Amino acid sequence: MSETTASLLVVSAHAGDFVWRAGGAVASATQRGERATIVCLSYGERGESASQWLAGKSLDEIKAIRRAEAEAAASALGAEIEFLDLGDYPLRETPEAVAKLVDVYRRVQPTVVLTHPLADPYNGDHPAAARMALEARVLAQAIGVANSDGSFPTKDDIIGAPPVYFFEPHQSEQSDFKPNVLLDITEAFPLKRAAMECLPAQKHMWSYYTDLAVRRGVQVKRNAGPNLGLPHDTMGEAYVRYYPQVTAELS
Repeated sequence: MSETTASLLVVSAHAGDFVWRAGGAVASATQRGERATIVCLSYGERGESASQWLAGKSLDEIKAIRRAEAEAAASALGAEIEFLDLGDYPLRETPEAVAKLVDVYRRVQPTVVLTHPLADPYNGDHPAAARMALEARVLAQAIGVANSDGSFPTKDDIIGAPPVYFFEPHQSEQSDFKPNVLLDITEAFPLKRAAMECLPAQKHMWSYYTDLAVRRGVQVKRNAGPNLGLPHDTMGEAYVRYYPQVTAELS
């Protein structure tokens, strides 16, 4: 893949996380004609599928339901999606799981990575996903680190150093989430809303994340300055950039 080809990679702990937290960024990327790949480490089958358990569904049935919902949501956003089926509650960090992510990084060659923040007192799966995403990013850069099948990468397989952005957790104040990047997702929000509606088991989240997008949109306008001409109904998402930005010009 060309170094100039934009490629967004989202590492999501569960099958729905990428929709609520980064659906606007994903849709914005695909609207620009960029590639977006979502990796779900688990289906959220144990901890985020209560309605299906209460309905008497089996574990395999629940996985199939959550997979279908996530696939529909990714399609609504214009993204590719794949599942590592690592299990949830808890999502365990293992060398094998990280090796699978290294394979994904080398295949996708991301220019931007989105994942969970490193703190979430309400759900340990989320920081576990972040730690694995960060470790795999580093290992995928090393030509001496083998792929999961034991083969060694070529110089074209190793990745560069894509910036990593943490998307907003559900309980941002309790997770000490202090965004330093505000993303205008106004044009992309209808696709994000359509993706949210692909997740009926968590219908209570639809209004929550619509309201959050409105609040972040207010902050987008306030921080953009008076000359950008953003509309009154600007919608936004919030992120924390983990690594320093490299630039030849401050703006």
